[in-house]
Amino acid sequence: MSTEPGPGERPAAVLWDMDGTLVDTEPYWIETEFAMAERYGATWTTEDALQLVGNDLLVSGEYIRTRMGLELSAADVVEELLDGVVARITEAIPWRPGARELLADLRRAGIPCALVTMSYRRFAEPVVAALEEGSFEAVVTGDEVEHGKPHPAPYLRAAWLLGVEPGDCVAIEDSSTGVASAVAAGCRTLAVPHHVPVPPGPGHVQAASLEGLDATALWDLVRP
Repeated sequence: MSTEPGPGERPAAVLWDMDGTLVDTEPYWIETEFAMAERYGATWTTEDALQLVGNDLLVSGEYIRTRMGLELSAADVVEELLDGVVARITEAIPWRPGARELLADLRRAGIPCALVTMSYRRFAEPVVAALEEGSFEAVVTGDEVEHGKPHPAPYLRAAWLLGVEPGDCVAIEDSSTGVASAVAAGCRTLAVPHHVPVPPGPGHVQAASLEGLDATALWDLVRP
C-alpha cells in the first residue's frame, strides 16, 4: 500500500489518454477498420491502421475515406467506426496492465484525474462507467474540442476543467501524437508506448509499463 505524497511531492492532477493507455482498444479500432474495408471491397493494411493511432477521429476518418475510396464523408466514416468499436467495448473492456491500480491509488491520494481522449463520448462512457465512481473528475472527448491531438487544446481544456495549471499536471500517453499534444500544453508527460513506438524527445520521459507505479512513483518519474 502506497504512502500519500506530501505537498510538493505530488502532481496537481493526472490527465489520462484512453486508447492504448487506460484500455487496449486499438485492436478494436483495427478490427473495425478491416471489417469496413471488407464491407466496401476496399484495400486496408496494418500499416494504414497504425498510422491512425492517437489521431483526431475526423483526421482518421478522412484518411480512411480517401484510402478506401469511399463515397462517405469523414464524419460518416467515424460514426460507422464508432458503431463497431462501441459494440466491442460493451462486451469486454481490455484494461492496460497497472492502469486501474494507478488510477485507484491516485484517487486514494486525493489527486484528481481527467480522461483526455480523441474517441467520442459514446465510446468513452462505457469505459468510465466500468470504473469506480469519481475515478475521473473531468472527461474531454474528441467530439467536444475544436482541435484534436496533436494540438494542445484537449489537455489545456482538461487542466482548465480541473482548475489546475498544465505544468503542475502529469499526462500519460502511448503515442507520438498524444505526447505532442501534452507537451505542447505544458504538461509533464509520461509516454508508455504500446502499439507504436514513441521516439525519444524533449518534454517527456518513457516507461515500459504502468505496473507497479503509485502516485509518488509517477511523480518521481516526471518531475525535474
